[in-house]
Order: sequence, then structure tokens, then C-alpha cells
Amino acid sequence: MIPTKEEMYAALEARHGIELQSKLSHTAVAVCGLGGLGSNAALLLARAGVGRLGLFDMDCVDITNLHRQQYFPDQLGQPKAAALSETVGRTAPYCEIKAYTVKLCEDNIPSLLADYPIVLECFDKAEQKAMLVNTVLENFPEKYVVAASGMAGISSANEIKVKRISRRFYLCGDGHTDVNAAGTLFSSRVAVCAAHQANMAIRIIAGEYDP
Repeated sequence: MIPTKEEMYAALEARHGIELQSKLSHTAVAVCGLGGLGSNAALLLARAGVGRLGLFDMDCVDITNLHRQQYFPDQLGQPKAAALSETVGRTAPYCEIKAYTVKLCEDNIPSLLADYPIVLECFDKAEQKAMLVNTVLENFPEKYVVAASGMAGISSANEIKVKRISRRFYLCGDGHTDVNAAGTLFSSRVAVCAAHQANMAIRIIAGEYDP
């Protein structure tokens, strides 16, 4: 039996406190890119009781995604946004989720991300990362952006940290281990980086702005 909304949020309030949980419940976060970073971060935010999530990705679930992303074999071929929306919905049934199977670009970001005060950059490619960060910060100086760079390889996960680049821009990762150079990409290290992104978003919601 699925708990009622009141029961779910009472349990969250017991862990997080009424004031903080109210902030989480009334905040929206956009997760842009639903691979190893985004699929993990979205689930963590939903479990924390974030009230609204926007899930953005243009791809479908592929067998090569299963080793590090939050998808299941029976979801192969489905759009990632729809598949993750289903999974997050099972985890947090009262989270308001909007799933977008779309390629974010300079032209549509101003309209698609307008309602999300916090944006998580979870893309794979450097040019996509830079495009999203620059477009959001240029069009929405009031928004917070939490991006990621450097989580490939099997180096110590302790190297993955959060840096505050500017007043509203944070960068998570070790800053240097590109998958092409490292040659490997493991779910454990990617998930650590995703957890840093989700945790920084939660800290921003709580009014804690230092990494």
C-alpha cells in the first residue's frame, strides 16, 4: 500500500525538520541530462522531498547505460525522460515531475527552464555543458547552476569535490578525469559526483551557499 502524501511528508519532516522540508517541498529543480549524473541526482532530490523536478534529455535508454544509470533492462528503448519519470514516481509518488524528451539549446532554454530556480548540468559532452551553463547564467542571473566535470576513471572518490566558481555557479568533480583520457567510467565514481550535485542543490535550498 502506498503511504498517503501526509504520511510521506511527515516522515520527511521527522528527518529534515519542518522548516527545511517546507523549503524542499516548495522548490523546483531542473535536471538537464539524465545519464549517470542526472538519473542519480534526480532520485536523490526526489527522496529528499523536492517538490518539483524537470527532467530533460533527448536520448533513449540503451544497454550501455545500464551499468551506471538508474534504468532497468525492461526500459530499453524508452525515452530516458519518461523512463526516469516512472522510476522517480515510484520512489517519490507525490513529487511533481515534468519529463521533456528534448535537446536543450540556446533557443529553448529560456522558455523551458524559466520555472526552475536551480539547474543541474548533467551532460556528457564539454560543449553541451558549456552551452547550458553560459545560456542559463546569461539569461537568468538569479538562478543557481550546479555543474559537473571530472568523474571518470578509478581514482579515489575523495578527489571529487564541490567548488564555488561564482556567486551562483558551482562545479562538482575532480576537474580533470575525462572519460576519453581515463578510458573507464564506473557507476560508483559517477554516483559520488551526482550525490555532490544533489547535496549542493539541497544546501542552496536550505540557504547554505558554501560548498
